[in-house]
Amino acid sequence: MHVIDRRKALSIPPLWRLAFRPFFLAGSLFAMLAIPLWIGAWTGLWSGFHPTGGWLAWHRHEMLFGFAMAIVAGFLLTAGQTWTGQPGISGHRLMALAMIWLLARLAWLFGLPLALLIPLDLLFMFGVTGLMAHMLWVVRQKRNYPIIAVLTLMTGADVLVLCGVVLRDDGLQRQGMLAGLWLVAALMAIIGGRVIPFFTQRGLGRSEAVKPWRWLDVALLVGSGLAAALYAGGVALVPHVLLGLLFTAIAAGHLLRLVRWYDTGIWRVPLLWSLHLAMLWLVAAASGLALWNFGLLANSSAALHALSVGSMSGLILAMIARVTLGHTGRPLQLPSGIVAAFVLFNLGAASRVFLAGQWPMLGLWLAALCWALAFALYVWRYAPMLVSARVDGHPG
Repeated sequence: MHVIDRRKALSIPPLWRLAFRPFFLAGSLFAMLAIPLWIGAWTGLWSGFHPTGGWLAWHRHEMLFGFAMAIVAGFLLTAGQTWTGQPGISGHRLMALAMIWLLARLAWLFGLPLALLIPLDLLFMFGVTGLMAHMLWVVRQKRNYPIIAVLTLMTGADVLVLCGVVLRDDGLQRQGMLAGLWLVAALMAIIGGRVIPFFTQRGLGRSEAVKPWRWLDVALLVGSGLAAALYAGGVALVPHVLLGLLFTAIAAGHLLRLVRWYDTGIWRVPLLWSLHLAMLWLVAAASGLALWNFGLLANSSAALHALSVGSMSGLILAMIARVTLGHTGRPLQLPSGIVAAFVLFNLGAASRVFLAGQWPMLGLWLAALCWALAFALYVWRYAPMLVSARVDGHPG
């Protein structure tokens, strides 16, 4: 509030005052529609319509580089203002970035030529990375430079997927997508390690937050980055005992952090247990991948969906529910229906991970229904907050 021109900021329509507003709203609307659309395509409901690269390529790319990166952009470009004291992107520049994101999503879905799709898709990734890097570089905030490294590598993973689409190489697409997924896990390790202990301390009224073990935070970041590199190179697509040891170490590290953060009081506060549960899904995902690499699971699909659905998307839903309240000047009290959204979401994640392998039609449709309802509840309750001014009259 002290780093921007108040009069100028208040003259901007509320939706375009900070990046979390358009990107949380657009990302949630996209998520609400995209999964039912994918399941419908998987079951052959609209076999005559094909997005760029086919439905599988669309699903792989868009849930990561479309949905997740929209939320990442909204969070980082908003948090960057607080971290650095530099004004965040707003107004016409924010509108332009959001429009690039939207055009890239439409280009993928409606099968526009790759010559149009690729520049739009990469322009969004370059834009988010460049804007964040500039904010951090101006104040030489070295503590957050790893975030820029991860975003840059995410762009590289996107290039890998796009190359796979151009070459019609399914393996290359999978390498890029899984590398990107573990880079998001690296971001989760960074951001989650900072905010979850703090949110827990504030939410429960404790005197101080659990102090981080820096060596553990660094180890988890390096471990996720190594997993991403091994997937990018195609090495992790084939099970190996050494990979099993890597994923065992990642699971143990995240479980150790969760144990250190744990307080029985979190179960009284949905804004807290939803965050902790999302990180527990990450433990389950890494454990499942360890078992697959040790030859104890038939395939890695369930573990990868524990990561992408349960952990990544669960953390997204929990974070945007809290961040939206705080950044619109509201008390941290959930609107009605959002606890149900958290419950539905985790039931859907469990259905995708544990039921879909045995009963595909039941598991996938139940997962899609729970997912869509969870994000629909968020949109219903939070869209009015995102498109209107802060209740305390401040800019932002």
